[in-house]
Amino acid sequence: MAYKLIAKCPVCSSNLRVKKLQCPKCNTTIENDFELTSFLNLNSEQLYFAEVFIKNRGNIKDVEKELGISYPTVRAKLDDVIEALGYSIPKQKSSSKSDIINMLENGEISPDDAIKMLNE
Repeated sequence: MAYKLIAKCPVCSSNLRVKKLQCPKCNTTIENDFELTSFLNLNSEQLYFAEVFIKNRGNIKDVEKELGISYPTVRAKLDDVIEALGYSIPKQKSSSKSDIINMLENGEISPDDAIKMLNE
């Protein structure tokens, strides 16, 4: 039975490294010092969101529909994934009325989302 790979040490929380790879079919073994991907820093909810986002080619409207969440929630989840991957999110000023109207006209947000954003 194979277990899900962990990225952090359960004792001290340092980043783990892979030392050995083995083929389950022919038993070929490769030993070295391999780095783990930053995607291992994502929890299962963040990973699922990232998969849905990629599957929908970054189309926020399609992500909204598939997950049944609003535009601001999609943006918040995306920011959460970006930060978990180790990138910083620049502080953004709130969207101007014209930005919100443009997003509404382009079908990027629903009328309900536009109202929420205008009220924020």
